[in-house]
Amino acid sequence: MVSLDKAITARLETHGERFEILVDPDLAYLFKTGRKSDLTNLLAVEEIFTDARKGERPTTEALKKAFGTTDVMKIAEIILQKGEVQLTTEQRKKMMEERRKKIVSILARECVDPRTGAPHPPQRIEKAMEESKIHIDPFKDAEAQLDEVMNSLRVILPIKFERVKIAVRIPAEYAPRAYGTLKEYNLQNEEWQQNGSLIAVVEMPAGLQGEFYDKINRITSGNVETKIIK
Repeated sequence: MVSLDKAITARLETHGERFEILVDPDLAYLFKTGRKSDLTNLLAVEEIFTDARKGERPTTEALKKAFGTTDVMKIAEIILQKGEVQLTTEQRKKMMEERRKKIVSILARECVDPRTGAPHPPQRIEKAMEESKIHIDPFKDAEAQLDEVMNSLRVILPIKFERVKIAVRIPAEYAPRAYGTLKEYNLQNEEWQQNGSLIAVVEMPAGLQGEFYDKINRITSGNVETKIIK
């Protein structure tokens, strides 16, 4: 358990009240980034405050009204999940960079240039985000920020979400092994032929096409037929 002098404050304002807890900065960071799911050793003191530094505490009635309980651990979990944590500058910077990388990864995987139908390389997306001066919220899930990021990016980078369906025909000698790779994607239809060959349809984010073709060509030594279904 962290000492009080090294603890940081996590707070949540709700029902016209402010509620605070004192937490370990490193463990709170892990909790906020999803790498810690419990509150073991996270609280510096098992107390709920209205002002942690002054030691002021809320009434029982205020706790019940805001959280429906007076259980400190349950309330602390809600504060950490929904509230603001005063992370160190270094932690906030690291968390923001992680969120940025996750957003770039999603856009590179699921988006394309509508002019060409080809995915944008991650480096191009990163550069466009820098030029657009897009603000990344370190406490907000990457997926929840996509719409806002996309709206800003479209000003300088043609980009749109797109999914594709690809029909594949795989010869019998490669079909059993290739089937496992097809299952890694959204396998929508499969039809095994009498000669052992496989005809299937898979759906995926447009940005994964290159990865899919590489895998399936490597397994079949290039002996595969593919076609994008409109």
